[in-house]
Amino acid sequence: MQQRNLGRTGLRVSELCLGTMSFTDDASAHRVLDGFTEAGGTFIDTADLYDRGESEAILGRWLRRRHREDLVIATKVWGRMGTAPNDGGLSRKHVVAAVEASLRRLGTEYIDLYQTHIWDPTTPVEETLSTLDTLVRAGKVRYVGASNVTASQLQRSLDLAGHRGWEPYVCLQPLYNLLRREAEWELLPLCAERGVGVIPWSPLGGGWLTGKYRRGMSTVPAGSREARFQEQSGREVWRERATEETWRVVDAVLAVAEETGRTAAQVALRWVLDQDAVTAPIIGPRTVEQLVDNVGVIGWELTADQSARLESASRRPVPYPYEMQGRLNDHGTL
Repeated sequence: MQQRNLGRTGLRVSELCLGTMSFTDDASAHRVLDGFTEAGGTFIDTADLYDRGESEAILGRWLRRRHREDLVIATKVWGRMGTAPNDGGLSRKHVVAAVEASLRRLGTEYIDLYQTHIWDPTTPVEETLSTLDTLVRAGKVRYVGASNVTASQLQRSLDLAGHRGWEPYVCLQPLYNLLRREAEWELLPLCAERGVGVIPWSPLGGGWLTGKYRRGMSTVPAGSREARFQEQSGREVWRERATEETWRVVDAVLAVAEETGRTAAQVALRWVLDQDAVTAPIIGPRTVEQLVDNVGVIGWELTADQSARLESASRRPVPYPYEMQGRLNDHGTL
């Protein structure tokens, strides 16, 4: 597995990042972690919100028998971990308490990449950024990043950090895959311009791009991630996702997979990995078998024609002003 710089920093990370949201027990999770590092993976992402800290704890128990300096460990802060008023969000009080709790669960003296999990509209961004800067200066955190923010929120944060001399966000973790390309409108161009690394979550579209979903199906597969989400949330996932636009992308992915002799998941991951702004997609295998399939994205390339067909199948109408700007720039006329 190749190593890439995270944005404009000197930090080197593997071209795939292992996400730990699906970790539920030590035995299966540790097998996946072992397989990932044996394949050359060095970049691991978790969050305090995942299973209310248990994901961090599982990773921490695995770290005890590893050389810590060989790995880049990322986690996130924001999740509500209790019922007290300050048990969530991005206030100074919560962030300082949260980083200490994450360090204890991970069993490490520092976190390589500490990310705000989502924008907190109730806390001044100055308070959050100055707190993150303090954590870097104290040696508890090496780099800071953001997730699930708008382009204007990211731009504001970068500009403010630069003006105040605080540690800036060096990494963004957005939703991005062949079914959800909204990040291309503003977030990815901004990251490319400002040298911010991009580590997309859900590059396989919540399982819809793995080959499990086929045109003609009438419900989510039993035991799938979407089935569990539907049960937990009460939302009718199938009605929201099983559209002609979705099936057009799925059909294209399956066609390229057949041509290349690769799996659908490998094709979908390869497309994300090939995007210019992307540093490392976050994979989330629950089993070693899924890990092996995901790691199979390494060492081959899509042809220009295959990439173009995937891009065309996944293209969506964009809203104003993006549509108007694109039309005028392409054709010079209304």
